[in-house]
Amino acid sequence: MGLFGKKNDERKTCCCAGSCTPEAMAGAEAAKKSMGVKVLGSGCAKCNALEAAAREALEELGMDTTIDHVTDFAQIAAYGVMSTPALVVDGKVVSYGKVLKKEEAKALIEKARG
Repeated sequence: MGLFGKKNDERKTCCCAGSCTPEAMAGAEAAKKSMGVKVLGSGCAKCNALEAAAREALEELGMDTTIDHVTDFAQIAAYGVMSTPALVVDGKVVSYGKVLKKEEAKALIEKARG
């Protein structure tokens, strides 16, 4: 019976199906260190809704309203995010996997920058 012999057949693959090169990962790590607010996601309606809520929150707080929308999977994976959309403030992931309301985004931004 070969039921227990399957363990030897493990394959080593990365989470992005082999599309992450050392150059791409180095670029993703460098991008993580940049200050500012980022929305991580594919560009779907949920990601766009999170970006709009974050933009409104930044306007209410009187902060710079520039938001980077990161769609590159290697960069998203470098943050350790496996569920999008995600909100990153000054290199730190403050929320992932849900669309925040303006007030929630405002509180998280204040906490991260305060």
